[in-house]
Amino acid sequence: MQLNHLNLSVKDVPATRALFETYFGFTCNDQKLNDTLSVLNGSDGFILVLMNQRMNESGNHTYPDVFHIGFYLEDETAVRTMWDRLKNGGIEPEQAPQIMRKTFGFYFTFDTFMVEVTTPIKA
Repeated sequence: MQLNHLNLSVKDVPATRALFETYFGFTCNDQKLNDTLSVLNGSDGFILVLMNQRMNESGNHTYPDVFHIGFYLEDETAVRTMWDRLKNGGIEPEQAPQIMRKTFGFYFTFDTFMVEVTTPIKA
């Protein structure tokens, strides 16, 4: 069994799409004209769906406090480079890269969710 996709409910579909295209290598292959939904493909075949919060029929627009999505990068240099790219692009991570459990990385909040960027610490 393989995890196929994740659907994120967001306030701003175009801005969130730009984040994933610019920094995480996703490409959009289906975008609704009114920006209520975008389907993004990762280089590994993973599908990320961005859905505007207006589409939530029950009105629930919040994630649990610790909800986040995570990306592994190849090494500490790549993590630092991503942190610099985000900062230079106007995204302000809450913390500098650091040792977290058995990884090296950082978190940042974008739109309605948190993102983790990390790499395993090599022994």
